[in-house]
Amino acid sequence: MTITGERTIPGIAAENYWFRRHEAGYAAVPGWVPTTPRVVLDAGCGEGYAAGLLREAWPDLCVVGVDYDSATTSHAARTHGGERTAYLRGGLTALPLATGAADLTVSLQVLEHIWTPDDYVRELARVTRAGGVVVLSTPNRATFSPGLGRRERPTNLYHCREYDADELAGELGRWLPGAGVTVLGLGHGERLLRWEDEYGSIVVAQQDMAPDDWRDDLHGVVGSVTVDDFLLGDPEDACLDLFAVVEL
Repeated sequence: MTITGERTIPGIAAENYWFRRHEAGYAAVPGWVPTTPRVVLDAGCGEGYAAGLLREAWPDLCVVGVDYDSATTSHAARTHGGERTAYLRGGLTALPLATGAADLTVSLQVLEHIWTPDDYVRELARVTRAGGVVVLSTPNRATFSPGLGRRERPTNLYHCREYDADELAGELGRWLPGAGVTVLGLGHGERLLRWEDEYGSIVVAQQDMAPDDWRDDLHGVVGSVTVDDFLLGDPEDACLDLFAVVEL
């Protein structure tokens, strides 16, 4: 797959920070699900690696990944397909699944890409059974786009709308009345915070220049990032990503 800035891809040194940040979200999912799921939908599955991550917690899981791009789903099927894994091309506001087909729906770093987020969120709920769980994540507008106001168009080419914590909780409550919504924030752990105290923002440092021009210290820290370098907690203004756990 080609790196475009829309999706992160494993196994590429310059992408390691973003991949591990994404992976940290999937690693947290099992802690939010009270019963063992049989079927999980990964909506906006991208490269498809989530199936393997989720099976670390649930070995007998059936995973269905859906993405709008046929080249992406073909790559996912070749790379991660198997007996209990399927990848389908489909729109996320009209998913190719029956009502209540999934016990758990996961859709990480997708909401910000959707022009009609209410339709998307309701569709995720439709394909998730009553009593099931939907987990969403999205960048925290306050740190991803400092100074950007609510509903202002993001500068990121691939983003339609970005959210702060209160906005996300309020919109989910409005779109899915009666559902239980918990919003959490993901931030850097102690090691990355220490690095930033000395060198400045690791995100800005990566964005300011092409990887070939990175300083040695930046190459070193990006290449060494693991899931354990990220922590989940209260959705403070300074958090990096927002996670919503929706109980249906």
